[in-house]
Amino acid sequence: MNKYLKILFVFSLPVFGKAQVGRQMDSIYLMLQNANNDTVRMGAYSILGGLYDDVSADSGMYYCNKGIAIAEKLNLQLNKAEIKALMGIHLMKTGNYPEALRIISQGIKIAEDPSNERKIANLQKGTTPQMYRRKVVALLYGFLEYLYLFVGNYEKQIAIAHQAIPLLELAADTVNLAGVYPDIGDGYLKLNKLDSALFYQNKSLFYYSKLSVNARKFEGSTYTSIGTIYEKMGNPDLARENYLKAVEVSELRDNPRHTGNACLQLASLYQSLNKADSSFLYAKKALEAFKLGGYKKELAIAYRIISDYYYYTQNNRDSSFTYLRLATVLKDSLDKIEKTRLQEFQVTAFNQQLQLQQTQQNRIEKEGQLKTIALIALVAVFSIIGLLLYRNNRQKQKTNYILQEKNGEIQGTLNELKTTQSQLIQSEKMASLGELTAGIAHEIQNPLNFVNNFSEVNKELLTEMKDELDNGNIDDAKVIANDAIENQQKILQHGKRADAIVKGMLQHSRSSSGVKEPTDINKLADEYLRLAYHGLRAKDKSFNATMKTEFDETIGKINIIPQDIGRVILNLITNSFYAVDEKRTLQQAQGDKSYEPTVSVSTKKINNEVSILVIDNGNGIPESIREKIFQPFFTTKPTGSGTGLGLSLAYDIIKAHSGELKAETNATGGASFIIYLPVIN
Repeated sequence: MNKYLKILFVFSLPVFGKAQVGRQMDSIYLMLQNANNDTVRMGAYSILGGLYDDVSADSGMYYCNKGIAIAEKLNLQLNKAEIKALMGIHLMKTGNYPEALRIISQGIKIAEDPSNERKIANLQKGTTPQMYRRKVVALLYGFLEYLYLFVGNYEKQIAIAHQAIPLLELAADTVNLAGVYPDIGDGYLKLNKLDSALFYQNKSLFYYSKLSVNARKFEGSTYTSIGTIYEKMGNPDLARENYLKAVEVSELRDNPRHTGNACLQLASLYQSLNKADSSFLYAKKALEAFKLGGYKKELAIAYRIISDYYYYTQNNRDSSFTYLRLATVLKDSLDKIEKTRLQEFQVTAFNQQLQLQQTQQNRIEKEGQLKTIALIALVAVFSIIGLLLYRNNRQKQKTNYILQEKNGEIQGTLNELKTTQSQLIQSEKMASLGELTAGIAHEIQNPLNFVNNFSEVNKELLTEMKDELDNGNIDDAKVIANDAIENQQKILQHGKRADAIVKGMLQHSRSSSGVKEPTDINKLADEYLRLAYHGLRAKDKSFNATMKTEFDETIGKINIIPQDIGRVILNLITNSFYAVDEKRTLQQAQGDKSYEPTVSVSTKKINNEVSILVIDNGNGIPESIREKIFQPFFTTKPTGSGTGLGLSLAYDIIKAHSGELKAETNATGGASFIIYLPVIN
């Protein structure tokens, strides 16, 4: 491999869209000049197409087209799809949204076809064709949601972004994950859903923290958005703090555009707080940044703030007029571009109308000469049309009759499927209740034993106290009475314990109310761990496993639907016990008795998210089925041992809580299931 192709790998997907431009241009042009084959040239054109993002859309489009031409010549479909993603970015930023949508959709169609993995150029070392294709698919979906953010369709943008997230996670594309989450936050900000907007912006910062400095060029934009959220919430102090952080980070990352945006927000904030000097200072700083990048729309806003400063604060009408004129000229120029596009459309439509009129005139001139022929042809045409309409009408009636019959059959089948689905879901819930029953019986036996034992002891104590009173031994009677009171308190304590267990069973068995309530997640997880264990022990006396817990006591209570989350935790723990028991049986059959089945449950709070982790040291999850385990009716258990709905229902419940459920195979064997739940709902 020559040295220039090695340079290509440094800048290839997904970094090229967000790399620093200045130091890389010369290297890529040098690589292009010395390229000795088409694949190296195509890679160089692809990188240049990405580096010109936010620099020159025309140059970016030029190099993208050059790269696509080579990809088509060599039939490198996935490479072509990657370059089409870059073209889509340039098109959307120049306002050509329909063409951007067409290009990105073409790229998605290509990238989602696994057959295109057969031929790929410039594949990085350690990257398989499947991994590369997944990265391209994820990149295209990320750009598609960005396009809908551009055009203002925020609901659809957020929906597509959520489609892109699992694809990016599957591709291990942390760079673009750090870019998708702030897009979702910006979408919620536009919809004025401030809590959700803040949650996703903070999630973006979490992913940015995992990246190298060179890949965090757009981190300042996230701080600017967080500042805007706090400003809308009526907290100017936190807004100012995040705007200042955005300025600091953007200057450190050499990003003039986001430096200017943050300064512009600070200027606007200080203007609203009647701090004119501070507003003027940051407006001037924004002006310098926007001039450096050539961002005209933002320049016009900065000019207007400076004009207001000179007019209202300094009473300097000359300077105010100068900046107002600059703002007006820029605004008029931008408006003129939109008007020019409209005029071009109107001219095209007018030319089409003239062409249509000319065609009609020619037809009228020939009509006199061909009147008889036209009349005969017209009669013939109407006769044919009448016959065709009659035939089509008969055919349509017949088709409608058949369709009505088929619709009735389909509706009946659909009703049967819905009934079966409801029965299966209820079966799964009753199965989980069955798992609990034996465990609850074991748990409730302990407090009942305490109640019975202390009751018998109290009976004996009261008899002794009566004898002492009869004998006039008041002091001894009081001692006995105190012992009886202490025993009575223990009876009450264990009675309440039994009552709590019964209430927990009733809560699990009844249908979910769908109402979230403050819940101690540590207590919930510990309760279901013990109930699941004793339930399995009751079914199989030979079953045994070590249970470990590690709970974060700082979590407190979070808003969840306890019945639903309890079912999820119970399902995951029961599956882990099943896995370790399966491995224990296999090891013992092979004569190995050193294996110790272990299941651990832990919780942790990080920022605005709580994680619940269930880990076992069983056989783990094979790679071949990892993507199927959350599908309805998929199960690895023997026939009759499970419906295959447990994990599917668990996945749906966690999604309904705006959380995530992940499954992983541990490096040392065994499986991990992780539940992520947001603290803010």
